[in-house]
Amino acid sequence: MTNGGGVELSALRSLLGRLPPWGLVLVIWAASRLLTTTLLATLFAVAIRLDWNFASYRSDPTFFTFSGSWDSSFYRQIALHGYPTELPTDSAGNVEPNAWAFLPVFPWLVRGVSALTGLDFYVAGVLVATLFGALAALALYRLLAPRVGAHSALWAVALFCFGPLSFILQAAYAESLFLFCVFASLGLMMNRSYLWMIPVAVVAAFTRPGVLALSLALAIMLLLRWSERDRFPWRERRAIVTAGLVIAAAGLAWPLVAGAVTGVHDAYLATELSWWTGFVGRVSFVPLTPWFLMAGTYLGLAGIVLVLVLTAGFGWWLSRRALYPLRLEVVAYSASYGLYLVAVFLPQQSLFRLLLPLAPLLGDPAIARSKPLRRGLLAGSIALQPVAIVLLWFIGYP
Repeated sequence: MTNGGGVELSALRSLLGRLPPWGLVLVIWAASRLLTTTLLATLFAVAIRLDWNFASYRSDPTFFTFSGSWDSSFYRQIALHGYPTELPTDSAGNVEPNAWAFLPVFPWLVRGVSALTGLDFYVAGVLVATLFGALAALALYRLLAPRVGAHSALWAVALFCFGPLSFILQAAYAESLFLFCVFASLGLMMNRSYLWMIPVAVVAAFTRPGVLALSLALAIMLLLRWSERDRFPWRERRAIVTAGLVIAAAGLAWPLVAGAVTGVHDAYLATELSWWTGFVGRVSFVPLTPWFLMAGTYLGLAGIVLVLVLTAGFGWWLSRRALYPLRLEVVAYSASYGLYLVAVFLPQQSLFRLLLPLAPLLGDPAIARSKPLRRGLLAGSIALQPVAIVLLWFIGYP
């Protein structure tokens, strides 16, 4: 029996060894979806049997509405009814959470799939998200492998696919589509195909907030390469400037659209701030202060110090020589995205989901070189998946 098992394992390794890199990535993706789907289905069945309360209420829950929890109802509303022309307000006139906080590409894409297949929104949403999750894993590998080698890239993909919050890659959310666009845009940036970045990054800009980090990364690369007279021809300079400006314009367009449709100039900002009230009350938005506001509200001076330490630690990590194989583009983007989060985002439970665009940093060669580290990270990620599902499906939101 033992010998037979050894032969089967040897045959499996031989089969995997003959697969092309994209095949290995898809095997990793399929294994991660099998695990995550099993965990989700098991907890859903237990919750139904024991009559647990769901954090995101559904009158008649199914596995697919369970997978499309939290703010997916806003995506469904956009797909079926579009955006409101009047902002909903409470009795005091304060704007309440509404669909303007969510961008249109994902729900419109799901609506198209639903129209073609006849599938319910949540079923189509899960299928679309799962497909783009696989494409994001492939784009991540393609981005990293030429810089850090296949071994490090495959480990980065594994940690990405099996991460504690990797269930978001198959939930009816825009995350996987956005991640595919970001990783593909970074790959084009690293190949210096700046103009080809524009269509991909513009799709990202209308999928989920955060694309401004790409335009800032392009600006950083422009400054860093400016003195390379022979290796930085004017056609590349014009291309990088054009791409940066177009992507920045796309990233800033949605608040203008919301203002034009509703007639309220700060409709988008007021909508975003409506989600803050449960944490810090009604406040005005001041860039670069949300983290300090949140930390100071709950931890006082210690919270302010904690934010400063975390910021300094992230800067130190990005400055390490060990990250050089990832290339300056990845480091510039990671620094830009980190700055974006600190500048505009109120850190709460959604922070862990919003860190996923930093997945290219998982290609840090130090991770692949250390067997205990990479195995520990993978085992820890898998162990945290059911914990995250319980916390975010039955207690809070991701």
